[in-house]
Amino acid sequence: MECAISPARHEDAQRIASLSARLIEAGLPKSWSAWRVERFIRRRDSVVLTARVDEKFVGFAIMRFADETAHLNLLAVAPESQRRGIGRRLIGWLEESAIVAGTFTVSLEVRADNADALRFYAALGYHETDVIPGYYNGIVDAALLARDLRVCKTDLEYD
Repeated sequence: MECAISPARHEDAQRIASLSARLIEAGLPKSWSAWRVERFIRRRDSVVLTARVDEKFVGFAIMRFADETAHLNLLAVAPESQRRGIGRRLIGWLEESAIVAGTFTVSLEVRADNADALRFYAALGYHETDVIPGYYNGIVDAALLARDLRVCKTDLEYD
């Protein structure tokens, strides 16, 4: 399996929105439309990546950069492609971009009821900084996570 990570193209917006609706926004009102994803593809302060295996779309990540921090808006990998290092590669690409840009803190929110995602981010060195009750449309709590990229990644392995 060879995974290719690359910047998203205009035609990827609908695939990204659909995967987000299915995996991230399940049970919630949909907020990541193809139109919103396209806006992030065009923004100069954001990076939208896609992951493809044998040219098949299998995942994506969206991160917005500010002067001192970066914020991971979304990350998803199709269930049939999970646990193959694709999510780690997406995060690795974005973290390296942040370091090159001089940004050393990455933050994100994740559904507090998503144990798999919490374990994934913890394995990458992210730690919980807060919990916001009802963050997702008053329905689901959010765990706020962050990582200081200046901390050595010796225990982390990116595929």
